[in-house]
Amino acid sequence: MAQSVLCVLWCCFSFVLIYTSVHGAPRKHPYSDYLENRMKALSEMNNVFAFRLYKRIASGAQSQNVFFSPLSVSMTLAALSLGAGGETHQQLLSGLGFNSSLFTTEEMHQAFLDLLQNLNQRTELDLNMGSAVYVNNTFNPRPEFLENLNRFYLSEGFSVDFKNTSETSDQINNYVSEKTHGKIKKFIENLDTRTIMYLLSYIYFKGKGTSFFPDTRVDQFHVDEKTTVPVQMMYMNDGCFSYDQQLSVILFHLNYYYSFSMILALPFKNITILEEGLRPHHITRCQDRISEDYINVFVPKLSLKTSYSLKSILSEMGFMDMFTAKANFSGISDENLLVSEAVHKAALDIDVNEIRARTAVTGMGFRRYPRRHYSVTKFNRPFMIFIVDKKTNNIFFMGKIVNPANSDVHQ
Repeated sequence: MAQSVLCVLWCCFSFVLIYTSVHGAPRKHPYSDYLENRMKALSEMNNVFAFRLYKRIASGAQSQNVFFSPLSVSMTLAALSLGAGGETHQQLLSGLGFNSSLFTTEEMHQAFLDLLQNLNQRTELDLNMGSAVYVNNTFNPRPEFLENLNRFYLSEGFSVDFKNTSETSDQINNYVSEKTHGKIKKFIENLDTRTIMYLLSYIYFKGKGTSFFPDTRVDQFHVDEKTTVPVQMMYMNDGCFSYDQQLSVILFHLNYYYSFSMILALPFKNITILEEGLRPHHITRCQDRISEDYINVFVPKLSLKTSYSLKSILSEMGFMDMFTAKANFSGISDENLLVSEAVHKAALDIDVNEIRARTAVTGMGFRRYPRRHYSVTKFNRPFMIFIVDKKTNNIFFMGKIVNPANSDVHQ
């Protein structure tokens, strides 16, 4: 009988920032050029995956807010691939969008490690990223699997008794609470006694005391043509923007420490048209089209928590065998293992004094724009949101705000 393997990624942060430096000209520093190409290949893979995942999630939430961290999901799947074999391994790589002509699987894992290390080296922000694996005291994974988890994904290891659900849940929840500075206190609520392994990956981010929006006022948010809700609109009297004529969208850029941006995409037409036409390059390249004209911006105050069951979504994206008896995790153990569930939770807070995007959990249960002046821009109708690392072009968070009054989403 196949046993359950529970692999969970949780992350907590306001924004996530990764910095990768490129030193010198390629002729003088060929290794730097190699590292740059490897990081570029990873960001392209992650961003294509991000949009594919977004479309799957949004398709089941047409009238709901959407917010998640695609990077946390792709990182979890990449870590899981360390223990996969055969068709399961191929499905994981194919589903992630891995391209063997750009880099090898080991180079992919190394690129993820580069992201983790660069993130943890940042000092101007409160940033922390890593992982942990909890293994049942009667289960013996292959040492090389645990070694590679530690090598590439900075994983700590713990031996626990999953039969003792109360004690083990408390232990994992305390670990999560510590790593997220108390932002996520009770990650696990119902622990399956059949669980034999639990893989956690966390990210914590908090900006340090910058007031982005100096004033607020009550205004109406137009959910649709018939529905409006009162919201606290935060006012900001300057900011950068770009305009994409083809997509008919204005993109407001809130830069933070020159390293990453929160990008709010406000369509002039229906948001569905924007969702269908938007591609990764529209977001990662829009930095080159930024205007610094004076602009007044009104953004709704947000506090949003989302929870997604990804098992059916990932299956539809090509990650099929890992959830069934066909699963091949021979890189973890000779025993018959499968992923029993896949869960992702996220939280977003945009407040007067700070912006916090806190992903909580991804759980594996095993142009040039026209020269226009916009004196006032109100994000008072459905819009999309992105958090992008400008150094590596990775999209760390994405989603859409349909109704700021709805603070909880479960799908």
